[in-house]
Amino acid sequence: MPAEKSVTNGVLGRSMTQQAGGNAPLLQTEGVRKSFGPIEVLHGIDLSVRAGEIHAVIGENGAGKSTLMRLLAGNLKPTSGTLKLDGQPVVFENPVEAEAAGIVLVHQEILLAPDLTVAQNIFLGREVLKGIAVNDRVMNAEAHKALLELGADIPPDIPVSRLSIAKRQLVQIARVLLTPHRIVIFDEPTASLTPHETEALLKVITNIRDRGVAVLFISHRLNEVKQIADTVTVLRDGECIASRDGDTLQPADMARLMVGRDVSKLYPDRAHDGGGEAVLSVSDFSVPGYARNCTFTLRKGEILGFAGLIGAGRTELMEGLLGLRPGKGKVALNGRDVTFNAPIAALKAGIVYLSEDRKGKGLLLTKDLRTNLTLSSLERFTKNLQVDRKAEDEALDKAIRDFDIRTGSKELAAGELSGGNQQKLLLAKMMLLEPEIVIIDEPTRGIDIGNKEQIYRFIAELAREGRSIIVVSSEMPELIGLCDRIVVMRSGEIAGEVTGEHMNENEIVVLATGVAGEREMAS
Repeated sequence: MPAEKSVTNGVLGRSMTQQAGGNAPLLQTEGVRKSFGPIEVLHGIDLSVRAGEIHAVIGENGAGKSTLMRLLAGNLKPTSGTLKLDGQPVVFENPVEAEAAGIVLVHQEILLAPDLTVAQNIFLGREVLKGIAVNDRVMNAEAHKALLELGADIPPDIPVSRLSIAKRQLVQIARVLLTPHRIVIFDEPTASLTPHETEALLKVITNIRDRGVAVLFISHRLNEVKQIADTVTVLRDGECIASRDGDTLQPADMARLMVGRDVSKLYPDRAHDGGGEAVLSVSDFSVPGYARNCTFTLRKGEILGFAGLIGAGRTELMEGLLGLRPGKGKVALNGRDVTFNAPIAALKAGIVYLSEDRKGKGLLLTKDLRTNLTLSSLERFTKNLQVDRKAEDEALDKAIRDFDIRTGSKELAAGELSGGNQQKLLLAKMMLLEPEIVIIDEPTRGIDIGNKEQIYRFIAELAREGRSIIVVSSEMPELIGLCDRIVVMRSGEIAGEVTGEHMNENEIVVLATGVAGEREMAS
């Protein structure tokens, strides 16, 4: 048996299959193409996946990764080309047929019933019965066991609606893994997880591989790919650029193959001295059940970060300030006391909020790009009670150009854009309001490194224009590389602030976990 290696050391043990020189492919695609109308998004993909290996598929948003995975899982049919299982051509009419063949997909989107309990979601459609009644006791016990195997101690009898996005993702993974499987496809499984939850999940994935299961792993976090991937395939613009042994690639090599250029300088230069006047002053602000007595200041032209573990209350604090949920305390905007009882009041005062849930709360996924772009500022495009379509088209052309929104057609629905381009559209939408303050929650969640670089540049440019920015993020390198100061929250309270040379992961973790307080008590 190969020696076990630790996730925290940056590498996990490679599979026995890989070390022994490989075996026949379990799953293959040969010349697979996929078109949506006149637009071809996959251009002859050849892919081979073996039992007992983790095969990472990486690429920019829009490279075709998710489309390829949906083809393998039976959600889509290829326009041309062949899918083979055990060397034999197969055609899946739907995901049920793919699951029957042992191929299961952990979706990037959360596909759970929010009003049902955790256990009811995990066993939905395959309930355990006692006579003619559902056996909740057994389902609760089995669901709790499945979640503990993922490193998550989540009560099985509470509604999913009460869980954070991260915990909902773990419930979804537990549900999928209860299905008998030979091939498991993980589509961005760690995008919403904390470092601890990520470490636990990566161990679960390697355990699945070590049982002889084939794992397809999609992630924009290239360090994770380096940690666990036996093989790495790179897609760019719907084509297979390279397929390499995971040991031969560093994250920088992967990034270069993904975007076709050097992206070693991810964060823009910042020259803010932190001395601008206060634009937003918050004192003793509380959001019942989430945040208590929070005090902070945002200065003109500053990028202020908010760090903390998931559940620390960062998002809820921002929502309370903007009237999205009940909150109380003192808020001053340019020295004048204000109260926002509804989001529209904050918008009118020059504050915009980009939600972490861009698909659920930021965009209308079934509507076209033009509608999404102008909806919040529709009065600017209305003449004599009619919408000025020409002005809307001009605004969309400018947004596509200024924010580099990559789309095959301006008539696409927003939901047909990649995650990175959805985020750019959301930024463009909010910038039409010409805000003074921009609050961005998880600005690059689920976004590839090339689009991250662009979004960081957009945010820095907004600050250079004199706008004030709050960035809420679970990625410490993002906050450290982008922000002028970082406020750290813990258990609903502001634990401290870091600036200058103290803006490092160790200082942030100490504040976020309360280690400093424990050390002081021990001394």
